[in-house]
Amino acid sequence: MQIFRITFHNNGKLYQLHAQQVSQSEIYGFVEVRGLMFGEHTALVIDPAEERLKDEFAGVERILVPMHAVVRIDQVNRQGENKILEVDGSSTNVTPFPLPGKRD
Repeated sequence: MQIFRITFHNNGKLYQLHAQQVSQSEIYGFVEVRGLMFGEHTALVIDPAEERLKDEFAGVERILVPMHAVVRIDQVNRQGENKILEVDGSSTNVTPFPLPGKRD
């Protein structure tokens, strides 16, 4: 089974998800993400960020991410941690792509 890690901007945050399929959407300018993968928690320690993502995407069959929001897509050997990162410059070295209409 192929596993992809996709990192993209969403509402001022950086999302990192793992999925079974990533492809170009039939809608121009979008990347289609299917088969989201979430870790099964068998221990008492539960990651609140992953639980938040699991709740946010519960019942979602596919995600259409605007191509300009995608930071990177990696094919990985095994599933890692899904997370939401703050884009404030302190927790990540990823610079967001400038969006039209926004001025600094």
